[in-house]
Amino acid sequence: MRIQNVNTKALLLGLENRILRSKQQMLLYSMKTRAVFDVDHLKYTLSMPIPSRSSQYSVLGRLYLIKMWALFFGALIIISIAHWVYRWRNPKCNGTLPPGSMGLPFIGETLQFFAPDTSCDIHPFVRARMKRYGPIFRTNLVGRPVVVSTDPDLNYFIFQQEGKLFQSWYPDTFTEIFGRQNVGSLHGFMYKYLKNMVLNLFGPESLKKMLPEVEQTASKRLQLWSRQESVELKEATATMIFDLTAKKLISYDQENSPENLRDNFVAFIQGLISFPLDIPGTAYHECLQGRKRAMRMLKNLLQERRANPRKHESDFFDFMLEELQKEKTILTEEIALDLMFVLLFASFETTSLALTSAVKFLSDNPLVLNKLTEEHEIILRNRGNANPGLTWKEYKSMKFTFQVINETVRLANIVPGIFRKTLGDIHFKGYTIPAGWAVMVCPPAVHLNPAKYDDPLAFNPWRWKGTEANGASKNFMAFGGGMRFCVGTEFTKVQMAVFLHCLVTKSRWKPIKGGNIVRTPGLQYPSGYHIQLTERDNI
Repeated sequence: MRIQNVNTKALLLGLENRILRSKQQMLLYSMKTRAVFDVDHLKYTLSMPIPSRSSQYSVLGRLYLIKMWALFFGALIIISIAHWVYRWRNPKCNGTLPPGSMGLPFIGETLQFFAPDTSCDIHPFVRARMKRYGPIFRTNLVGRPVVVSTDPDLNYFIFQQEGKLFQSWYPDTFTEIFGRQNVGSLHGFMYKYLKNMVLNLFGPESLKKMLPEVEQTASKRLQLWSRQESVELKEATATMIFDLTAKKLISYDQENSPENLRDNFVAFIQGLISFPLDIPGTAYHECLQGRKRAMRMLKNLLQERRANPRKHESDFFDFMLEELQKEKTILTEEIALDLMFVLLFASFETTSLALTSAVKFLSDNPLVLNKLTEEHEIILRNRGNANPGLTWKEYKSMKFTFQVINETVRLANIVPGIFRKTLGDIHFKGYTIPAGWAVMVCPPAVHLNPAKYDDPLAFNPWRWKGTEANGASKNFMAFGGGMRFCVGTEFTKVQMAVFLHCLVTKSRWKPIKGGNIVRTPGLQYPSGYHIQLTERDNI
């Protein structure tokens, strides 16, 4: 019995040990995370071991490190941007920079520069900075640091040092528009070579021969316009001048051409002074497309002329073809086409703006109109019936007419800025302009300076009496200055003087509507200038 009891106790003790181990296993199992999902009253139990404390610390440590690295790189980016913005606003300079602001990163003060203004006064962008910083200040236009000069002494210094301390430069957007090889972007011998080519076309002897044709064209157009209820003068004069110039340059005749060359120039001009954003639908994009089409037409004309040379007649295209065919010529087809494009543009757009402004100023100032009319009536009376056309001597005798032209271009300020680039550090009046910076000479600030011109916003041709403004000076730069003085200046004056002669001796007019100007910053007549013309009785 005793032995049996001992065996029973041992058996019970073994069972207790097994039960205890089972409880320990169950306790360990119960410490596991249990997730129970009920689907259609069925239970599915998923067990997931709880990570150990050391593994929890490891995960938290990694998250902390990631967060710290993110904060570090974020701070580094912010510091880098702040440093870059600081350097943008405070460029390096071996001296004292002119005062001013560089505006926003990338775009600078471009938006303010292109902001429209409706007055004849200095553009608000320049006027406000002149008042705040003085006549010489810095800014940033289309991502480029620029020093703006409204100081006559600095302007004169810039023009006199052309090719030595400064060279011609225009923003990349202008270069894109006018071509990489346009005459304004060329320097040294190449520029002088092209300038001499153009002078061959617009020199005094050529203009003398051209005078009868200019008068005949103006007379016919005025006669045509007088039969219309009204005429938009800016568009009408632009068409007249373009047709005349295109005929002299490339013998272009719109009536016999399958494409309209001027329409492409119109698209080009409409976007020329717009914000430089090359996206379909923008004016700037249309400008570039207009240039491409115009250049394609010019190239086709050049190839046609090369394949079928003319023997009897000759124009500027023929002259350039002769240069291209010379054995050691430095002229390339690309340069020749870019030159032709610039000549066509410059000859009619700026001149039509000047003519429209002149007629508007005359309409607003009857005393000036009476004096101008008197001068041209005297020319006709002195001529008698011997010679029905203008002579070169008569043209040169138009003293008051030239005063009207000078006053028109002074007050109209068709060109808002003339750009140059520094070839080295420039020290002037205590300021340093770093090498490679752009400099913009501002003619409107000079032309509207009350210290030089009494009542500068008044149209007063008599202020030019007894003075000659055939070239540039410290206080008159409507046609540029220095060695890059506009070679087409005399051609422009011939067209303006002859047109005004025909206008006041053969017609009468009255304004109908329009005439409001907008500067962005270049001069525009957004609603045109509409006038009604009637033929005048013979004097």
